[in-house]
Amino acid sequence: MLFDLLERLSSLNRVWFRQHPLLAELQPIQLSALVYLARCNRYSNTPLAVTDYLGLTKGTVSQSLKALEAKGLISKTQDQRDRRSVHLALSEQARSLVAEVMPPAFLANAAAQMGAGAVQLEGLLTELLRTIQRTEDVPGFGLCKSCGYHQSVDGVPYCGLTQEPLAPAEVELICWEHRAHTAEEAE
Repeated sequence: MLFDLLERLSSLNRVWFRQHPLLAELQPIQLSALVYLARCNRYSNTPLAVTDYLGLTKGTVSQSLKALEAKGLISKTQDQRDRRSVHLALSEQARSLVAEVMPPAFLANAAAQMGAGAVQLEGLLTELLRTIQRTEDVPGFGLCKSCGYHQSVDGVPYCGLTQEPLAPAEVELICWEHRAHTAEEAE
C-alpha cells in the first residue's frame, strides 16, 4: 500500500511537470537537476553530487548538464582550491523558473488543506527516508541543520566536517556530506 501511494504521488508529480507551460523545453532529468541545484549548498553543487543525488549514470547527468548550460540555465566554474573540481551555478532565469514551479501548486494546495496533518506527514516521510538511507546504505543528502556535523560556534552556524563557518541561510540547504545524528548525539 505504501509503495502504491508513493508511486501514484510520483506519477501525479510527473504529469504536472509535463503539462506545466514553463517546463515545455525541459526534460524531467533537467528539471530535477535544476531543483537540486537550487536547494543544495556550496559543497554539493558539483556534477558528481548531482549524479549521486539523482541516482543516474555520469553520462546521463553529464549530457543533461551540457544541455542546461547550452540553454543558459547553469554555468560551470572551477573550484579555487581543487582545480580538478567544477561547481555549478543556476542563472537568474533558472532560479526564477524553479521558484515559479516549486513546490507544485497541487501539492502546496493539498498540504494547506491538510493543515497540521501535513506537518505530521512530512515528519513521517522524513523518518522513512532516513531509515532507508541507514539500512540500505544510500547517500545521505539532507538539510545542513539536521546534520551530525552541524554545530554552532559563538552563535554562528558551523560545519564540523569542513571546519568552516556557514551563512545562516546555508543551514536550510541540502548537503551531499549529510550525516545522520548518532544515537548518542540525539540524546
